Amino acid sequence: MDPFFGLKNLTPQQQVGALFVLVFGLLLMASIVTFLLSIREFDDDEKGERRRLELKNVDGMLRTSWIMMIVFWIGWVTGDWVALTLFGLVSFFGLREFLTLSPTRLGDHRSLVLAFFVVLPMQYWLIGTAHFDMFAVFIPVYVFLALPLASALANDPVRFLERNAKLQWGIMVCIYGMSHVPALLLLKFPDYDNRNAFLVFFLVCVVQTCMVTQHLVSRRLMRAPVAPAISQSFNWRSWWIGVTVASLVGALLAGITPWVPGTAFAFSFIACVAGSMGHFVMKALKRDRGIPSWGTQGRSVTGAGGLLDRIDALCFAAPVFFHSARWYFDV
Repeated sequence: MDPFFGLKNLTPQQQVGALFVLVFGLLLMASIVTFLLSIREFDDDEKGERRRLELKNVDGMLRTSWIMMIVFWIGWVTGDWVALTLFGLVSFFGLREFLTLSPTRLGDHRSLVLAFFVVLPMQYWLIGTAHFDMFAVFIPVYVFLALPLASALANDPVRFLERNAKLQWGIMVCIYGMSHVPALLLLKFPDYDNRNAFLVFFLVCVVQTCMVTQHLVSRRLMRAPVAPAISQSFNWRSWWIGVTVASLVGALLAGITPWVPGTAFAFSFIACVAGSMGHFVMKALKRDRGIPSWGTQGRSVTGAGGLLDRIDALCFAAPVFFHSARWYFDV
């Protein structure tokens, strides 16, 4: 019996219709429940404030899920190039947000122009034209050698290593990492023609499920944090629960992948481990910059309204998921 209600036996058009009815329905229900809880009054002001903060975090995750599902739908309806453009814009605003809190000097302007207006579009163009081998090494090989050269030619050695490391780190996360999400469209699995968009959906779904579950469980368990100077909410118990729940969801979604449930569980586990650990690393970067989040109290402090708070896990999960699948299945 098909583990996902026979979804794999449907045509791609029937699959996307069924998925959107299911997913958007669940998101709508979750959004309604969150809204109703947010307007509830509490006799204890401290408890009420704590609950409102929790609901605010959940609402932010739900908004991210809405955006990602809409991007998936638009990409499915309009074609791969529109999806690439949308993810390219996410990379653009994510990198802008990252670099806003990283002080730059006049000597960095050449490298910044190259990053935003040469590296970013080139990376997504390589994906769109299926130049897979070049897309995989373009940034970690060519760009990482070229950008420091551009900075050096600007004749500004002050904090040279630190400035270039920040730019390269931002490019690696916001451009290289995020670009691997639409790059899933490149993978060619046997008997899986015209369905690769569902791998994008699959990855986003399991990573978001992991992050939401981990957040909710950590609030309930109130266990001692692993690294309190980095995160007050990260503990191993909630982490294991979040990864396990999301991996089980991935197994249930095997019907929309080219894999059996056991394989889908394994690759969900890989994506969730990479994504959750990446999110933890990004928290360390935020603490280094002296901020609690990329967006403060619902307002934009960096120009993109806390976008990185919502996509950082995906930026780390996507390349690990992509290259693991390509290596294991030799596609």
